[in-house]
Amino acid sequence: MIRANIALTLIVGAALSFLIWKNLPTAWTGMQTAGVCLLAAGFILWTIARFQLGSSLTVSAQAKQLVSRGLYSRIRNPIYVFGSCVIAGLILVLGRPVWLLVFLAAIPLQIWRARKESQVLEAKFGEEYRKYRAATWF
Repeated sequence: MIRANIALTLIVGAALSFLIWKNLPTAWTGMQTAGVCLLAAGFILWTIARFQLGSSLTVSAQAKQLVSRGLYSRIRNPIYVFGSCVIAGLILVLGRPVWLLVFLAAIPLQIWRARKESQVLEAKFGEEYRKYRAATWF
């Protein structure tokens, strides 16, 4: 699993770098500078969250184990939160702030996915998950 995490990190990082390199502005605006900061911080934290999730990282909602350490000790869905930061940052770096409207339309989908995962985890871990959920954000 660690090899897959490393490979995904390298692929996503290379793709983001390529997109930014191919669309480098001639003069950086405040919006683009804020975007690259948001993108970089989001990418680093997204990567950390994926590694902390370890073998519990799946595409579909599954309850392998309850991960509550690291970023997961404060945020139940850091991959969604920081992945969203990466996308929003990229939109700003590319200078297409109107695309944020499309991005905002996708937020309910992320909330739906998080609720579905929450139901799966609560069904498997019961009270332990309810205590964890009460002590964390999103």
